[in-house]
Amino acid sequence: MAQRFLTALPVYNEVSHVNPVLDEVLRYSPHVLVVDDGSTDGTSELLAKRSDIACVRHEENQGYGAGLRSAFEYSLKHDYDVLVTIDCDGQHEPQRIPEFVAASSKAQIISGSRYLKQFDDQSIPPEARRRINAQITAEINQQLGLKLTDAFCGFKAYRRDALAALHITEPGYAMPLEVWAQAAQAGLTILELPVPLIYLDEARSFGGSLDDANTRLNYYRQVLERVRRSASAAASQSNP
Repeated sequence: MAQRFLTALPVYNEVSHVNPVLDEVLRYSPHVLVVDDGSTDGTSELLAKRSDIACVRHEENQGYGAGLRSAFEYSLKHDYDVLVTIDCDGQHEPQRIPEFVAASSKAQIISGSRYLKQFDDQSIPPEARRRINAQITAEINQQLGLKLTDAFCGFKAYRRDALAALHITEPGYAMPLEVWAQAAQAGLTILELPVPLIYLDEARSFGGSLDDANTRLNYYRQVLERVRRSASAAASQSNP
């Protein structure tokens, strides 16, 4: 029996990308959700003209993690077997969506990795981003007992039972750290799939002080420690 799946895209001020990306995603996914996280650049108006997608709108910008949390809630509410998440900035290839859905038969979370395989003509990552990703990935593996190669890739597939085990509170770009901490605590199975490393906008902002690499690294470490402790505490309460 074929799995019923949803592809969700968190979107914030992507007026130049949103329509072409959605047109391509719809070639590979019959059900598409956009979480418009308070866009102010005309993205919302473009989305309102489309009848081929579902849309959840945050009236104010809440953050990348908050957008994905809304996608999790929507997927569970509408009884999808699998949720695929993909970014709307052109860094992910929608033709890989069926591969992620198929792989969900092997693990509860399928996560893209830009460092498992070298692809022809792939981008060279900004040095600071690659360094921080490598450092945080190593720390996650050490602290949580995982074997990840890319902690921050937004191209993922989650089975319904995985979504039900995750309770996301982190609203920003550190949200994946909460996913990994809770996944490790719940014993969820994880499989990485190689995806090309594509950067179309190397100057894209993380927002405010997080554009400074050292500030961002310290923030990620603080969030990792907080969510690791929170996951451990929750596990202790459920198993007194």
